[in-house]
Amino acid sequence: DMLDPERLIQCPLVKHHRIRARRFPYHLVKCKESNPKIAKKLATCPFNARHLVPQADLSDHIMKCNDKAFVEQDVVSRSCEPPQEQLNNGSTWQAPPCDEDWET
Repeated sequence: DMLDPERLIQCPLVKHHRIRARRFPYHLVKCKESNPKIAKKLATCPFNARHLVPQADLSDHIMKCNDKAFVEQDVVSRSCEPPQEQLNNGSTWQAPPCDEDWET
């Protein structure tokens, strides 16, 4: 199951590292710092920062990345929303001026 936080994921930097999914982002940061020469040869996927691929394979990965669909879907759904200004303004109704004078 891809959503299981306990599943083991292979580290893209050091192949014998197997990390639980819930710890994977933290591991990537530390492993990049510990292995700068290997990290320099890898590129980060623009759709999922957990995807590190050899720089030469990045364009191929971008074409095939499963997370690309989620980003494209988000862009489409945002284009169907009303502009933010209209959401913030809400109604254009204003109360009429009050002619009452409670002091008199």
